[in-house]
Amino acid sequence: MGTVALSETKTMLTLPGDAVRQILWRFADRFDLQMLVQSARGVARGTVARLVAAGERNTHEWTQGKSEMMEAFDQAGVTAAFMEPEEGGFISGPKNLALSLAAFELAWVDGGAATASLAGFLALAPIHERGTAEQSRHYKQLSAPPQLGEDRKPWRGAFALTEPIPYVGVDTGMLSGKMRVAEWKDDEEPWLQVDKRGRFITNIAFANFVTAAVNSDDPRIKGSCVVILEETDEGIYDHGTPTKKLVHQLSSTGDPIFNLKVPASRIVGGYTVKDGVIVPNYNHGEIIEAVFRRTRVPVGVMTAAKLLSAVEPVIRYQRGRFRGAEGARPGTVRYEQGIQQREDALHRLVDVWATGEAATSLGFAAARLFDKLDPVEKRKTAILKESGIQGGRNEMKALKESEQKAMELLAMKPNDPRRVELEADPLVEYVLMDAEANVICPATKLWNTGHGTNMMREAVSLMGGYGITEDCPGFLANKWMDAQLEATYEGPEAVQRRQLTITMTTEVFLAEFRGWMAEMRRIASTGPGTGACTLASAMQLWLWTLNHLQKSVDPDGGKLYHGQRQGVTFALADALCWILASRCQILDVLELEAQGVNDPVASEGLKGTVQFLSDLCHTQAAAAAGEVSRICAELVFGYNQHPAWTDEGHQGCFLASELDELEETMPGISAFAMDVISADGSHPQKAGPCAGCAGSSEFLRLQNKLTMCLSGSRLAKDRAAETVSKVMIPEALDYPA
Repeated sequence: MGTVALSETKTMLTLPGDAVRQILWRFADRFDLQMLVQSARGVARGTVARLVAAGERNTHEWTQGKSEMMEAFDQAGVTAAFMEPEEGGFISGPKNLALSLAAFELAWVDGGAATASLAGFLALAPIHERGTAEQSRHYKQLSAPPQLGEDRKPWRGAFALTEPIPYVGVDTGMLSGKMRVAEWKDDEEPWLQVDKRGRFITNIAFANFVTAAVNSDDPRIKGSCVVILEETDEGIYDHGTPTKKLVHQLSSTGDPIFNLKVPASRIVGGYTVKDGVIVPNYNHGEIIEAVFRRTRVPVGVMTAAKLLSAVEPVIRYQRGRFRGAEGARPGTVRYEQGIQQREDALHRLVDVWATGEAATSLGFAAARLFDKLDPVEKRKTAILKESGIQGGRNEMKALKESEQKAMELLAMKPNDPRRVELEADPLVEYVLMDAEANVICPATKLWNTGHGTNMMREAVSLMGGYGITEDCPGFLANKWMDAQLEATYEGPEAVQRRQLTITMTTEVFLAEFRGWMAEMRRIASTGPGTGACTLASAMQLWLWTLNHLQKSVDPDGGKLYHGQRQGVTFALADALCWILASRCQILDVLELEAQGVNDPVASEGLKGTVQFLSDLCHTQAAAAAGEVSRICAELVFGYNQHPAWTDEGHQGCFLASELDELEETMPGISAFAMDVISADGSHPQKAGPCAGCAGSSEFLRLQNKLTMCLSGSRLAKDRAAETVSKVMIPEALDYPA
């Protein structure tokens, strides 16, 4: 008997599963990361979820239940994710993606739990990034969970950077912590007296050691550094009082006091003695820069996880909204669809989902980039050190030639014979990766925790009154509140914007950006449904605006693009973040489309999943285009002085008598005259003549092009909404309410 081949459906039938996510986020070939994800998920949706459901967020104190959560991290291997195998871990090489994946799984349930995990890594990060080999080995081995047969408790750490008010959260360069020489005998190691008061220090209730940023208070010590303090050191090691937080209560936060005598060998990265002065090899700023440019990424991923975790609870609530009512019987549309009968509810949920996908794509792209950058950066440091070049400023000067080579490489045609040589140059490779990392890291932190928090409010609102109750499924109200704190972690939004205003204008990054713009055009030629064309036009408008602002002045002659003009620079940084998130989202979906066919699980229903995720890309690209268009228009035109009813302002106006004469030869011209001055000097009742567009016609052309590129974006949103209304979800959440 003959059969008819049925074409594969293009509707996504179920929520994206692990097989799809592993391809999207590029760890389908990493069994170690897959096991870490499963372990972290087990703790999150088991131990952590039970703590939240039992009300452990209602206390600021460090309780037995919260301590058991840390032990669960140890048993699941989450704590060991930071260590090398020889240090007690199980993942070799860079671990930025590993830590971000673990943070994602924990934050899916509770942000405080994710913070408690990450804070331990943050305490070790200064030692890992700039510590001596001995320091790194010693403290990582102490912090690793006990191995089979070992009878010991792992050490817990905290990072004490932040100072008490008024310095708290203001500037990482403002240090009130002090150190001085306590004892220095001939031919012996110096001892330091360290005085530090911390503020909002995570993990401090149980920390056995602290990495603390301090400044010299002694002419025999130069500058600042980060020093390691242990609870058994001589002096005061006061864990302080708990901070009365409204959020992240599953993490310990307090205001510690330290006044300790420690050996100078505890200076992170070591020191030298020059003319009787202790000179730390790294000041605290150099260490913080190396640490924060990596640890900011998992925090951004945490907020992204909240958005994606909200999708299933919202769908469940919306569909069941009217069940139990007299007019909603099983089988009726009202019973089956509930609020999802209405387009508004579906469209708003699509916006939340699209933002979550874009934020997660951006965060994991940043994590993967740092995994690639870490070994390249080490090679760069070794090469320069062999040439006698060390220190931030010296390295920057030495890399100028490599920057020019990087620019040359980016401008080359694919078949240029010199390409192979430049691609093999480790310094060129470093310059290219570093330029991208310097932008994508603050962008992840800024956009994910900033715009992501706003969208969490939207997710909560989609739950109706249920959203602000303790028993709200998915703990959405907690997640919304937690996200407010994540926006301030490791530098508030102004810090991220400030960094972006500098790094996004470097020649290397802008050359890379132009390459990405061309890349989006190529993608649009084969996959127009992704919104790549829309995004490319938004990128073009952003780039034109940046060039325009860098050459423009305000009516008083002041430069527009200037470090102190944050109304200009910060706004343009915000617009760039929208672009970067949308680009990463599109690239992830293309990866799924290309690689999903080779996966036996992901390939099932692949076309429908790709179609839906592409529609989310198109929706998000349109949202990004709208933000870019709005911000750029305000900046280009907003600093022009509006014309007034003066002799100078009248120059662009018609006189009524002139129009009468022109009508005789050009009938109908009066209909195009916006501002007409009568014979008695009277004029329309408004502030002044309409502003012209002199010098900005190219901007208007690009903006008009961008507007037309929005074609199809609302159709994509309609398709996505239709899929959301039909997608199957599990009978119940897999963790307690």
